[in-house]
Amino acid sequence: MTQAPPRAAGRGRRVHPAWWAAGATFLALLGAAGFRSTPGVLVEPLHTEFGWSIGTISFALAVNLTLFGVTAPFAAALMERFGVRRVVSCALLLVAVGAGATVFMTAVWQLVLLWGVVVGLGTGSMAMALVATIVNRWFVARRGLVSGILTAATATGQLVFLPLVAAVVESGGWRPAALVTAGAALAVVPVVLLFLRDHPADAGVLPYGGSEADVVVPRRSGAAALAVRALLDAARTRTFWLLAAGFFICGATTAGLVQSHFVPAAHDHGMPATTAASLLAVVGIFDLVGTVFSGWLTDRIDPRYLLGAYYTLRGVSLFALPPLFGTDLNASMLAFVVFYGLDWVATVPPTMALAREAFGTRSAVVFGWIFASHQIGAAFAALTAGVIRDALGSYDAAWYGGAVLCLVAAGLSMAIRRTHAPTGSPLSS
Repeated sequence: MTQAPPRAAGRGRRVHPAWWAAGATFLALLGAAGFRSTPGVLVEPLHTEFGWSIGTISFALAVNLTLFGVTAPFAAALMERFGVRRVVSCALLLVAVGAGATVFMTAVWQLVLLWGVVVGLGTGSMAMALVATIVNRWFVARRGLVSGILTAATATGQLVFLPLVAAVVESGGWRPAALVTAGAALAVVPVVLLFLRDHPADAGVLPYGGSEADVVVPRRSGAAALAVRALLDAARTRTFWLLAAGFFICGATTAGLVQSHFVPAAHDHGMPATTAASLLAVVGIFDLVGTVFSGWLTDRIDPRYLLGAYYTLRGVSLFALPPLFGTDLNASMLAFVVFYGLDWVATVPPTMALAREAFGTRSAVVFGWIFASHQIGAAFAALTAGVIRDALGSYDAAWYGGAVLCLVAAGLSMAIRRTHAPTGSPLSS
């Protein structure tokens, strides 16, 4: 008995299954974001309880951020081999185990192993490569918008969790906070198993807004080889290096610098940790607006121009940040938080669009490598900012350095040459 060919969602189907896949992915990214939100709040409690230096704790954070990025391209390849649902479920379990086991740690190596390695591998398997995979498989229409929504789940989830984590830390210590985040990751596993299908064909439909020519055929073998081969091929192109360098700076000035060190920097100026964490939550709220709007713009405006504008405005805001810190919340700081939130990961939809245009059907795996550069940049900034704080007693040099890097990223983005490669093209030069 032959299987019926995939079909477009008919009029009798109220919601195309692509939106269920996107919804389940959104919740998975949100659940994983629970632990990704904790480092900035836990730095000071760990420093106080164990006497570890800020630089030492930042090293564990750097390991986490590096693995979070480096895992992404291999995770994208594993999704091709074993399916999205299996990989995401296992990744959520890794995050829960790593987060929960931190409550028993007593030494720095345990912090690096659990917080750095285990959680880094788990969250890395649900990074932007997952977003690229879902968008490329399930959507043809509204790709920019959906990539913006799913990207916002990662960044917004990390930041919106902060007030909850900070409140739990203040009332019960850092251990209950780690358990809360472990529970958040576990709670999403049933949703993934129930609602996340690997391909549109599994639901008997074509990609949203697409035809049979847009169906992505999975590769069932050679996951690691696929990831490495995609990197080697992409590395021969100018576009890859410009996107990777820009994303390195993006990661350095968001997850590495602001997310990891904003709370301890505010604490240096006498601001309560809960207030600083709430400010980062505001960043997360406006990030949702900014990233979704950026996805909408990416469907309409040259992505290079968007990236140039985003990085320039981010650099200007970082130049303005150091004088704004103080014991009390002021209007200028609130304005910075709102503006930085709108710009937080608005860079992702245009970067993903340029990667898809240049690298065709391999774009999800190639974007995984581009995202790896994002997290290496985040790790670099997280560690460097911690060392600067230990050496100079202030984060000011880190903020100004990040501002300069943003202006460099704006120039790199504008130097990209658009290729207009056909969708099915494996690579373009």
